[in-house]
Amino acid sequence: MKTFHKVIFSDSRELKDIPDQSIDLVVTSPPYPMIEMWDELFSSLNPDIGNALKRNKGSLAFELMHQELDLVWKELDRVVKPSGFVCINIGDATRTIDKHFQLYSNHTRITTSLVSLSFSALPLILWKKTTNAPNKFMGSGMLPAGAYVTLEHEYILIFRKGNKREFKTKDLKESRQKSALFWEERNTWFSDTWNLSGVRQVINDKQLRGRSAAYPFDLAYRLINMYSVKEDMILDPFLGTGTTVFAAMVSGRSSAGIEYDDQFSSHILENLKPVKKFSNEIVRDRIWNHKKFIDEYRQRKGEPKYFNEHHQLPVITNQEKLLQLDVIDEITVDKLADITVHYTSFNNRNLFLM
Repeated sequence: MKTFHKVIFSDSRELKDIPDQSIDLVVTSPPYPMIEMWDELFSSLNPDIGNALKRNKGSLAFELMHQELDLVWKELDRVVKPSGFVCINIGDATRTIDKHFQLYSNHTRITTSLVSLSFSALPLILWKKTTNAPNKFMGSGMLPAGAYVTLEHEYILIFRKGNKREFKTKDLKESRQKSALFWEERNTWFSDTWNLSGVRQVINDKQLRGRSAAYPFDLAYRLINMYSVKEDMILDPFLGTGTTVFAAMVSGRSSAGIEYDDQFSSHILENLKPVKKFSNEIVRDRIWNHKKFIDEYRQRKGEPKYFNEHHQLPVITNQEKLLQLDVIDEITVDKLADITVHYTSFNNRNLFLM
Protein backbone atom coordinates (compact mmCIF):
# COMPACT_ATOMS: atom_id res chain seq x y z
CA MET A 1 0.00 0.00 0.00
CA LYS A 2 1.13 3.56 -0.61
CA THR A 3 -0.35 7.00 0.02
CA PHE A 4 0.24 10.43 -1.49
CA HIS A 5 0.62 13.77 0.24
CA LYS A 6 0.95 17.41 -0.78
CA VAL A 7 1.82 20.55 1.16
CA ILE A 8 0.67 23.66 -0.68
CA PHE A 9 1.52 27.21 0.34
CA SER A 10 -1.36 29.39 -0.74
CA ASP A 11 -4.31 31.38 0.60
CA SER A 12 -6.40 29.05 2.75
CA ARG A 13 -9.51 31.00 1.77
CA GLU A 14 -9.20 29.78 -1.82
CA LEU A 15 -8.61 26.04 -2.07
CA LYS A 16 -8.04 26.33 -5.80
CA ASP A 17 -5.61 23.40 -5.88
CA ILE A 18 -8.20 21.04 -4.37
CA PRO A 19 -10.68 19.47 -6.85
CA ASP A 20 -14.42 19.40 -6.25
CA GLN A 21 -15.69 16.56 -4.02
CA SER A 22 -12.23 15.03 -3.59
CA ILE A 23 -11.87 15.12 0.21
CA ASP A 24 -13.12 12.41 2.58
CA LEU A 25 -12.25 14.15 5.84
CA VAL A 26 -11.07 17.58 7.01
CA VAL A 27 -9.14 17.83 10.27
CA THR A 28 -8.06 21.36 11.08
CA SER A 29 -7.69 24.14 13.62
CA PRO A 30 -8.02 27.69 12.26
CA PRO A 31 -6.66 30.89 13.81
CA TYR A 32 -8.89 31.71 16.78
CA PRO A 33 -10.82 34.99 16.35
CA MET A 34 -10.35 37.46 19.22
CA ILE A 35 -7.23 35.70 20.56
CA GLU A 36 -4.65 38.47 20.47
CA MET A 37 -1.86 36.40 18.91
CA TRP A 38 -3.99 36.22 15.72
CA ASP A 39 -4.95 39.93 15.53
CA GLU A 40 -2.14 40.78 13.13
CA LEU A 41 -2.95 37.92 10.76
CA PHE A 42 -6.66 38.73 10.61
CA SER A 43 -5.92 42.44 10.18
CA SER A 44 -3.63 41.66 7.24
CA LEU A 45 -6.50 39.81 5.58
CA ASN A 46 -8.94 42.68 6.13
CA PRO A 47 -7.77 46.13 7.37
CA ASP A 48 -11.29 46.80 8.70
CA ILE A 49 -10.54 44.25 11.43
CA GLY A 50 -7.58 46.24 12.69
CA ASN A 51 -9.60 49.44 12.57
CA ALA A 52 -12.43 47.84 14.55
CA LEU A 53 -9.99 46.72 17.25
CA LYS A 54 -8.45 50.20 17.44
CA ARG A 55 -11.93 51.68 17.88
CA ASN A 56 -12.73 49.14 20.63
CA LYS A 57 -15.47 47.56 18.53
CA GLY A 58 -15.02 44.01 19.77
CA SER A 59 -18.21 42.49 18.40
CA LEU A 60 -17.56 43.99 14.96
CA ALA A 61 -13.98 42.70 14.91
CA PHE A 62 -15.22 39.26 15.96
CA GLU A 63 -17.74 39.12 13.12
CA LEU A 64 -15.26 40.40 10.51
CA MET A 65 -12.71 37.77 11.57
CA HIS A 66 -15.28 35.03 11.17
CA GLN A 67 -16.25 36.32 7.77
CA GLU A 68 -12.68 35.55 6.68
CA LEU A 69 -13.05 31.99 8.03
CA ASP A 70 -16.45 31.71 6.31
CA LEU A 71 -14.62 31.84 2.97
CA VAL A 72 -12.75 28.67 3.93
CA TRP A 73 -15.89 26.88 5.13
CA LYS A 74 -17.56 27.71 1.82
CA GLU A 75 -14.64 26.12 -0.02
CA LEU A 76 -14.95 23.03 2.15
CA ASP A 77 -18.55 22.76 1.00
CA ARG A 78 -17.16 22.46 -2.53
CA VAL A 79 -14.25 20.05 -1.96
CA VAL A 80 -15.68 17.61 0.62
CA LYS A 81 -17.35 14.53 -0.80
CA PRO A 82 -20.99 13.73 -0.03
CA SER A 83 -21.03 11.91 3.33
CA GLY A 84 -17.56 13.32 4.12
CA PHE A 85 -16.67 14.72 7.54
CA VAL A 86 -15.23 17.99 8.83
CA CYS A 87 -13.58 18.14 12.27
CA ILE A 88 -12.61 21.59 13.58
CA ASN A 89 -10.64 22.21 16.76
CA ILE A 90 -11.51 25.66 18.10
CA GLY A 91 -11.46 27.48 21.41
CA ASP A 92 -13.65 30.33 22.55
CA ALA A 93 -12.00 33.63 23.46
CA THR A 94 -12.29 35.94 26.44
CA ARG A 95 -11.14 39.52 26.12
CA THR A 96 -11.41 42.90 27.76
CA ILE A 97 -12.05 45.75 25.31
CA ASP A 98 -12.63 49.28 26.56
CA LYS A 99 -12.82 47.93 30.14
CA HIS A 100 -15.58 45.49 29.12
CA PHE A 101 -14.85 41.78 29.63
CA GLN A 102 -16.79 39.18 27.66
CA LEU A 103 -16.75 35.79 25.98
CA TYR A 104 -16.50 35.52 22.19
CA SER A 105 -18.09 32.19 21.29
CA ASN A 106 -16.06 30.97 18.34
CA HIS A 107 -17.49 27.46 18.38
CA THR A 108 -21.07 28.79 18.16
CA ARG A 109 -20.27 31.11 15.25
CA ILE A 110 -18.45 28.38 13.29
CA THR A 111 -21.30 25.92 13.86
CA THR A 112 -23.78 28.47 12.54
CA SER A 113 -21.67 28.97 9.43
CA LEU A 114 -21.18 25.25 8.63
CA VAL A 115 -24.85 24.42 9.20
CA SER A 116 -25.85 27.23 6.81
CA LEU A 117 -24.02 25.30 4.08
CA SER A 118 -24.61 21.59 3.41
CA PHE A 119 -23.16 20.26 6.68
CA SER A 120 -25.00 18.74 9.62
CA ALA A 121 -23.67 19.19 13.14
CA LEU A 122 -22.90 15.94 14.98
CA PRO A 123 -22.15 15.48 18.70
CA LEU A 124 -19.01 17.42 19.56
CA ILE A 125 -16.01 16.62 21.76
CA LEU A 126 -14.77 18.70 24.69
CA TRP A 127 -10.98 18.64 24.82
CA LYS A 128 -9.96 19.34 28.42
CA LYS A 129 -6.60 21.04 28.28
CA THR A 130 -4.28 20.63 31.24
CA THR A 131 -3.17 23.82 32.96
CA ASN A 132 -0.40 24.48 35.44
CA ALA A 133 -2.03 27.68 36.65
CA PRO A 134 -2.64 27.58 40.43
CA ASN A 135 -5.58 29.99 40.14
CA LYS A 136 -8.76 28.49 38.69
CA PHE A 137 -10.51 31.79 38.17
CA MET A 138 -10.28 35.10 36.35
CA GLY A 139 -11.17 38.38 37.98
CA SER A 140 -11.42 39.41 41.62
CA GLY A 141 -10.87 35.97 43.11
CA MET A 142 -12.59 35.39 46.46
CA LEU A 143 -15.12 38.22 46.26
CA PRO A 144 -18.54 37.31 44.79
CA ALA A 145 -19.81 38.66 41.50
CA GLY A 146 -16.41 39.76 40.22
CA ALA A 147 -14.77 36.52 39.08
CA TYR A 148 -15.23 34.52 35.90
CA VAL A 149 -15.11 30.82 35.11
CA THR A 150 -11.74 29.86 33.62
CA LEU A 151 -11.79 28.33 30.15
CA GLU A 152 -10.01 24.99 30.48
CA HIS A 153 -11.38 23.23 27.43
CA GLU A 154 -11.58 23.62 23.68
CA TYR A 155 -14.08 22.17 21.24
CA ILE A 156 -13.71 19.60 18.50
CA LEU A 157 -16.68 20.34 16.25
CA ILE A 158 -17.79 17.48 14.02
CA PHE A 159 -19.88 17.88 10.88
CA ARG A 160 -21.02 15.55 8.13
CA LYS A 161 -21.95 16.55 4.61
CA GLY A 162 -25.28 14.91 3.88
CA ASN A 163 -26.19 11.37 4.84
CA LYS A 164 -24.27 8.46 6.36
CA ARG A 165 -21.41 7.11 4.25
CA GLU A 166 -22.01 3.83 2.44
CA PHE A 167 -19.28 1.34 1.51
CA LYS A 168 -20.69 -0.36 -1.58
CA THR A 169 -17.65 -1.71 -3.45
CA LYS A 170 -15.63 -4.74 -2.39
CA ASP A 171 -12.44 -2.64 -2.07
CA LEU A 172 -14.10 -0.06 0.17
CA LYS A 173 -15.66 -2.72 2.37
CA GLU A 174 -12.27 -4.41 2.77
CA SER A 175 -10.55 -1.09 3.51
CA ARG A 176 -13.17 -0.30 6.14
CA GLN A 177 -12.66 -3.66 7.86
CA LYS A 178 -8.88 -3.22 7.92
CA SER A 179 -9.34 0.28 9.36
CA ALA A 180 -11.32 -0.94 12.38
CA LEU A 181 -10.51 0.21 15.90
CA PHE A 182 -9.93 -2.06 18.87
CA TRP A 183 -13.01 -2.32 21.08
CA GLU A 184 -11.38 -0.49 23.99
CA GLU A 185 -10.10 2.29 21.69
CA ARG A 186 -13.56 2.86 20.31
CA ASN A 187 -15.00 3.21 23.83
CA THR A 188 -12.41 5.85 24.75
CA TRP A 189 -12.11 7.74 21.48
CA PHE A 190 -15.86 8.13 20.94
CA SER A 191 -16.37 9.67 24.35
CA ASP A 192 -17.49 13.32 24.27
CA THR A 193 -14.71 14.39 26.66
CA TRP A 194 -11.00 13.96 25.90
CA ASN A 195 -8.19 14.42 28.41
CA LEU A 196 -5.10 14.53 26.21
CA SER A 197 -2.39 15.06 28.78
CA GLY A 198 1.16 13.83 28.30
CA VAL A 199 0.43 12.85 24.70
CA ARG A 200 2.91 12.28 21.90
CA GLN A 201 4.11 15.26 19.91
CA VAL A 202 6.03 14.94 16.65
CA ILE A 203 7.09 18.59 16.75
CA ASN A 204 9.83 19.21 19.29
CA ASP A 205 10.21 22.95 18.70
CA LYS A 206 8.08 24.48 21.50
CA GLN A 207 8.42 28.01 20.09
CA LEU A 208 7.15 26.84 16.71
CA ARG A 209 4.22 24.97 18.28
CA GLY A 210 3.28 28.09 20.20
CA ARG A 211 3.45 30.26 17.14
CA SER A 212 1.13 27.97 15.21
CA ALA A 213 -1.05 26.93 18.19
CA ALA A 214 -0.56 23.35 16.97
CA TYR A 215 -2.75 20.68 18.48
CA PRO A 216 -1.18 17.40 19.67
CA PHE A 217 -0.58 14.53 17.27
CA ASP A 218 -2.97 12.25 19.17
CA LEU A 219 -5.88 14.58 18.52
CA ALA A 220 -5.44 14.45 14.74
CA TYR A 221 -4.58 10.74 14.78
CA ARG A 222 -7.74 9.81 16.66
CA LEU A 223 -10.02 11.86 14.40
CA ILE A 224 -8.48 10.46 11.22
CA ASN A 225 -8.94 6.89 12.44
CA MET A 226 -12.49 7.59 13.65
CA TYR A 227 -13.88 9.28 10.54
CA SER A 228 -11.99 7.83 7.56
CA VAL A 229 -10.61 4.56 6.21
CA LYS A 230 -7.23 3.59 4.77
CA GLU A 231 -6.23 5.45 1.60
CA ASP A 232 -8.93 8.14 2.07
CA MET A 233 -7.95 11.74 1.32
CA ILE A 234 -7.53 14.03 4.34
CA LEU A 235 -7.33 17.84 4.13
CA ASP A 236 -6.06 20.48 6.53
CA PRO A 237 -6.59 24.02 5.16
CA PHE A 238 -4.67 25.52 8.13
CA LEU A 239 -1.70 23.15 8.17
CA GLY A 240 0.77 25.12 10.28
CA THR A 241 3.51 22.76 11.48
CA GLY A 242 2.11 19.76 9.58
CA THR A 243 0.54 17.68 12.34
CA THR A 244 -2.51 16.59 10.31
CA VAL A 245 -0.42 15.44 7.34
CA PHE A 246 1.90 13.47 9.64
CA ALA A 247 -1.08 11.84 11.37
CA ALA A 248 -2.54 10.93 7.97
CA MET A 249 0.76 9.30 6.99
CA VAL A 250 0.90 7.24 10.18
CA SER A 251 -2.76 6.24 9.66
CA GLY A 252 -2.29 5.04 6.08
CA ARG A 253 -4.32 7.86 4.54
CA SER A 254 -3.42 10.30 1.76
CA SER A 255 -3.51 14.01 2.54
CA ALA A 256 -3.23 17.59 1.37
CA GLY A 257 -2.23 20.50 3.57
CA ILE A 258 -2.68 24.19 2.80
CA GLU A 259 -0.62 26.78 4.66
CA TYR A 260 -0.70 30.57 4.26
CA ASP A 261 2.77 31.19 5.75
CA ASP A 262 5.54 29.65 3.62
CA GLN A 263 8.02 30.19 6.46
CA PHE A 264 6.75 26.88 7.84
CA SER A 265 8.15 24.93 4.87
CA SER A 266 11.58 24.20 6.33
CA HIS A 267 10.04 23.23 9.67
CA ILE A 268 7.62 20.81 8.01
CA LEU A 269 10.46 19.13 6.14
CA GLU A 270 12.48 18.86 9.34
CA ASN A 271 9.52 17.44 11.26
CA LEU A 272 8.96 14.88 8.51
CA LYS A 273 12.24 13.10 9.32
CA PRO A 274 11.11 11.21 12.46
CA VAL A 275 7.68 10.23 11.09
CA LYS A 276 8.76 6.75 9.92
CA LYS A 277 10.12 5.84 13.36
CA PHE A 278 7.13 7.50 14.96
CA SER A 279 4.71 5.30 12.99
CA ASN A 280 6.38 2.20 14.37
CA GLU A 281 6.04 3.51 17.92
CA ILE A 282 2.36 4.38 17.48
CA VAL A 283 1.41 0.97 16.12
CA ARG A 284 3.58 -0.86 18.65
CA ASP A 285 1.87 1.04 21.48
CA ARG A 286 -1.59 0.21 20.13
CA ILE A 287 -0.70 -3.49 20.03
CA TRP A 288 0.87 -3.46 23.48
CA ASN A 289 -2.07 -1.54 24.97
CA HIS A 290 -4.46 -4.04 23.42
CA LYS A 291 -2.47 -6.98 24.82
CA LYS A 292 -2.64 -5.39 28.27
CA PHE A 293 -6.39 -4.83 27.91
CA ILE A 294 -6.94 -8.46 26.87
CA ASP A 295 -4.98 -9.72 29.88
CA GLU A 296 -7.23 -7.68 32.17
CA TYR A 297 -10.35 -8.77 30.27
CA ARG A 298 -9.45 -12.45 30.73
CA GLN A 299 -9.22 -11.99 34.48
CA ARG A 300 -12.66 -10.39 34.64
CA LYS A 301 -14.66 -12.19 31.96
CA GLY A 302 -12.62 -15.07 30.56
CA GLU A 303 -11.34 -15.71 27.05
CA PRO A 304 -12.56 -13.30 24.32
CA LYS A 305 -14.78 -14.85 21.68
CA TYR A 306 -13.02 -13.63 18.54
CA PHE A 307 -9.49 -13.71 17.10
CA ASN A 308 -7.55 -11.41 14.76
CA GLU A 309 -5.50 -13.70 12.50
CA HIS A 310 -3.28 -10.97 11.09
CA HIS A 311 -1.92 -9.84 14.46
CA GLN A 312 -2.53 -13.16 16.20
CA LEU A 313 -4.50 -11.41 18.93
CA PRO A 314 -7.78 -12.12 20.72
CA VAL A 315 -10.36 -9.38 20.09
CA ILE A 316 -13.72 -8.60 21.64
CA THR A 317 -15.95 -8.16 18.58
CA ASN A 318 -16.40 -9.70 15.15
CA GLN A 319 -15.67 -6.29 13.56
CA GLU A 320 -12.06 -6.41 14.83
CA LYS A 321 -11.19 -9.73 13.16
CA LEU A 322 -9.79 -8.12 9.99
CA LEU A 323 -8.22 -5.06 11.66
CA GLN A 324 -4.76 -4.56 10.18
CA LEU A 325 -2.14 -2.08 11.39
CA ASP A 326 0.62 -1.03 9.00
CA VAL A 327 3.87 0.84 9.55
CA ILE A 328 5.77 3.15 7.24
CA ASP A 329 8.47 1.40 5.23
CA GLU A 330 9.72 4.35 3.15
CA ILE A 331 9.00 8.04 2.58
CA THR A 332 10.07 9.69 -0.67
CA VAL A 333 9.96 13.48 -0.92
CA ASP A 334 10.05 15.79 -3.94
CA LYS A 335 10.48 19.03 -1.99
CA LEU A 336 7.01 19.44 -0.49
CA ALA A 337 5.12 19.19 -3.75
CA ASP A 338 4.83 15.41 -3.69
CA ILE A 339 5.39 13.00 -0.81
CA THR A 340 4.85 9.26 -1.30
CA VAL A 341 4.63 6.91 1.67
CA HIS A 342 5.11 3.14 1.33
CA TYR A 343 3.87 0.76 4.02
CA THR A 344 4.62 -2.70 5.30
CA SER A 345 2.27 -4.85 7.33
CA PHE A 346 2.89 -4.86 11.08
CA ASN A 347 3.05 -8.26 12.76
CA ASN A 348 3.94 -9.55 16.20
CA ARG A 349 7.57 -10.07 15.21
CA ASN A 350 7.91 -6.31 14.77
CA LEU A 351 7.28 -5.86 18.48
CA PHE A 352 10.66 -7.38 19.25
CA LEU A 353 12.55 -5.57 16.50
CA MET A 354 11.92 -2.05 17.84
